Amino acid sequence: MITIRPATVNDQNKVWNIINEVIGTSKYYAFHPGTGKETMLAYWFGEDKKTYVAIMEDQIAGTFILRDNQPGLGNHIANASYMTSPAFSSRGVGTAMAEYSFKEAKELGYRALQFNLVLKSNTRAVNLWLRLGFGIIGEIPGAFRDPENGFTDAYIMFKSL
Repeated sequence: MITIRPATVNDQNKVWNIINEVIGTSKYYAFHPGTGKETMLAYWFGEDKKTYVAIMEDQIAGTFILRDNQPGLGNHIANASYMTSPAFSSRGVGTAMAEYSFKEAKELGYRALQFNLVLKSNTRAVNLWLRLGFGIIGEIPGAFRDPENGFTDAYIMFKSL
């Protein structure tokens, strides 16, 4: 069973562990792998975001954030980022966080959700988002510097809520 709740200050160290593991691979996020704990926690728990954790087996198995995709007249569309602990990979944590975030975003008044950088090579994420109702609305050539594959294309994905 997976429970999702708003993150607290007490969750920060465990959330950092997940962030550090995920960005350390340099495969899915634009954050530099060497980005420090203080910088990443200031970003992930920033005042412009709502931060959540997914609990499975009494452990923080994942985390995600919701925020305005754009300020001002574009703030009716949300943006989100999700990270699952590698120890909980392929156990439904990502899907549970996504489905929860759709409901939460709608309750917060957002009309849609947009992802600005989904790596085309991350077929697992692309397939999840397509399965959950997102469409690909654009492709950015060479948007990401993949350490193994060089410049990699990324999708912009969108879902109405």
